[in-house]
Amino acid sequence: MSATNLQSIDLAPVLAELDLSLGAFARAVGLSKGSAHRLVKHGAWPARTVAAAQERVSRLLATKGAAPAHWAAFKAAGLHVGRVLATTSRKAPPMDQIGEAPFDAARCAVPATPGPLVETPEDNMLLECTPLTEQAKKAWSLPRSPFLDDVSSRDDVFASPAMRRVRAALLDCAMHHGFMAVVGESGSGKTTLREDLEQRILDEDRPFIVIKPYTLAMEPNDVKGKQMKSGQIAEAIAHALAPSVTLKSSPEARFRQVHELLRDSVRAGNRHLLVIEEAHRMPLATLKHLKGWMELKDGMRRLLGVCLIGQPELGTRLSETQPEIREVVQRCEKIYMEPLDESLPAYLKLKFDRIGVDVATVLADDAYDALRAKLVQIPRGGTTRDAYSTCYPLVVNNHVARAMNAAAAAGWAKVDAQVIAGS
Repeated sequence: MSATNLQSIDLAPVLAELDLSLGAFARAVGLSKGSAHRLVKHGAWPARTVAAAQERVSRLLATKGAAPAHWAAFKAAGLHVGRVLATTSRKAPPMDQIGEAPFDAARCAVPATPGPLVETPEDNMLLECTPLTEQAKKAWSLPRSPFLDDVSSRDDVFASPAMRRVRAALLDCAMHHGFMAVVGESGSGKTTLREDLEQRILDEDRPFIVIKPYTLAMEPNDVKGKQMKSGQIAEAIAHALAPSVTLKSSPEARFRQVHELLRDSVRAGNRHLLVIEEAHRMPLATLKHLKGWMELKDGMRRLLGVCLIGQPELGTRLSETQPEIREVVQRCEKIYMEPLDESLPAYLKLKFDRIGVDVATVLADDAYDALRAKLVQIPRGGTTRDAYSTCYPLVVNNHVARAMNAAAAAGWAKVDAQVIAGS
């Protein structure tokens, strides 16, 4: 079928005639609201599951009894509406008579009489932690959950092309005392990559010293929590380089003391990386002072690298809309954590390989596209142009675990697109 035909489909009037909401349509055909919106408004089918999606749409429209006036357009686009042209009745024809080719239930790898899936409301990205049930573990003979304590060594860290770029940037920042910010959603793998760097330093016995200031309940101001100030950064550096040293009481003398500690350590062959987690909560004043830390040198050689790790608000803070910290904005390289998207099958394969289970025995081929589609979000009041993916590791873990629980409870042999859409 041609792309032109696909794009010419106009499902909107059909759904209106059937009094079918976009959400109900999406759930019925196993698509996220984002994917359903693209299909209804623009005729854009899921990239990898065109045939399966067309079959599900055909079945739905036939069982709902869409008016014959619409069938010609769908038939021209390749939808199998077959012998359902005869009536405008809302009565559903027998399933084995829908379409020019019968629906192949065996292809879905579902038991002959599976139980119903309990549909849940549309998800947002912040799906709560979902442990696997004992029923799910038993259904697929899992020794344990592939998502529990899933990173215990560097071999467990999934490295998509995008994540390899972040990993390389972190190492470069430590080696050459750079200044960078790793920005990403909660659960996107930022902290895991920082831990990966620290483990690599240990495994390879590199002369790198990672300095991590600790401020519990850090917030941009003292109303909600505690601010991180430059004095605490100085204390963290001194403690990492000389744990027994007593810092001077005078601010000027204290910072001179820290400067000398860094200089002597670099001359001894060490590299230093200051890592600040949850950096989106840092006060603007402390962010501004980071320029001073970056300017500590021994001749022309920098003494300290800085890596900020934070959620998307950090990207906003480090933007040109913040003129009061322009000295930092102009010097800080921002790297964004990208969603898994095309790397999703490889990511889930790694998770199941860790526990000695073939992922293909748990997830059907169409589950990946369905999961990617479900994790496309459109901001309230936005359009498809504003859509973005939330296909990040922690989000994927929770969605797949919930789908596995639902499939096991209903007696389905595999988690497929329909299970993903309904769980």
